[in-house]
Amino acid sequence: MATVLDHCRDLPTKRLAAGACLLEEGTNAGVLYVLVEGTADVMKGDVLITTVSDPGAFFGEMAVLLGIPHTATVRAATDAVVHVVADPLRFLQSHPEITLALSRLLAKRLHFVTSYLVDLKRQFEDRTDHFGLVDEVLENLVHHQEPEAQPGSERHPDKSVD
Repeated sequence: MATVLDHCRDLPTKRLAAGACLLEEGTNAGVLYVLVEGTADVMKGDVLITTVSDPGAFFGEMAVLLGIPHTATVRAATDAVVHVVADPLRFLQSHPEITLALSRLLAKRLHFVTSYLVDLKRQFEDRTDHFGLVDEVLENLVHHQEPEAQPGSERHPDKSVD
């Protein structure tokens, strides 16, 4: 994603020591970060989702685009440097090349997750026990429309998200 870094070269940078937290799940920093160098771990709760080391990778984009708190914690796995986009919506509106790159990234993620969910659906579609609900849950996720979903459930509401 050299093009992303080219467009970000005049933005301020932030240096992170290994182990430093860049974004914390449930908070909203209101900024977008772009990885310049180093490696970062993305955690959902105490589960490692992925490790990112690609220069030009984005962090905080879901919170920015959806206006929600961060859905994961991002922590530097090694010393790292990121560009800081303080006004991310304005930045994305004024840089269509970056918006396109971000759109492609999100489309790839959606494709990967959808493919995985289809595989899960195939594995559990004939089950009659509680695993059989996977088919119904996935069907609802695939066809979800507005109104916006709320985190948590009646049994276990998530009070940390507005």
